[in-house]
Amino acid sequence: MSSIPNIPQSLDSAINQAQTAIQQALNDGLTKLQVELVFPEIPLKAQLIAKQFADFFADYGTGLKIIFPDTGAAALARRDWGETAFKVVDLGSRLISVSAKVSDDDQLFLVVCPSSVEVEKVEKLCNLVGDRPVILLIPQLEDVSVVGIGYAARQLRERFLNILDSVYYIRPLEGAIVYRSYPSPWFVLREKEDDYELVAQENQKPMGEYLEKLLNPVDQNATTSGQIKGKKSGFFNQVTSLLKALNQ
Repeated sequence: MSSIPNIPQSLDSAINQAQTAIQQALNDGLTKLQVELVFPEIPLKAQLIAKQFADFFADYGTGLKIIFPDTGAAALARRDWGETAFKVVDLGSRLISVSAKVSDDDQLFLVVCPSSVEVEKVEKLCNLVGDRPVILLIPQLEDVSVVGIGYAARQLRERFLNILDSVYYIRPLEGAIVYRSYPSPWFVLREKEDDYELVAQENQKPMGEYLEKLLNPVDQNATTSGQIKGKKSGFFNQVTSLLKALNQ
């Protein structure tokens, strides 16, 4: 197994790591990427985080397109950011197709905080743009395969998820954390005093019952709830405090 990865101790550190992971993935030819910061408060700061990524991709100039899920969020970003070299649009509506949001001179697309509601539109966007990079920033798709009505809806979402590479992922749990920064594998870590201990290293994202078994092996320490008992991870506490401060 690999050594313990460098877990970020602040939101800014996580963003810097994610930007490095994205650049490495793009250099390696990956084009459909996800950056997943999986904790409840983060969508409230989607616009702030999106601007940091827009600044990171400033070299793309007018070739960079920032896409918000709806017209309201896109309009708010344009108001708050003022004049920018990049373009800020939404994913379209019942009357305006997502294809109308794609131009020949677009070079990179950053889709901000898409949810299960927008899965079909985002899949269409990915199909339309071909090999041009699409980055889903803090997508809300963790439970996408079970959200929605009917087999067809689940199939669409599962098919779409299969084309994405999660190049940066951090999910704080009770006393543990799931972490990945491309090109490294996936790590499951347990918090131990001021550090972490390695529980598992995986080639694919550990999820659901499998993740619970990793964190709760069948022994005297197992819990009936399927969750680690104890304090929230240090990263979770620090980021929660930061987000609360930003909301004031």
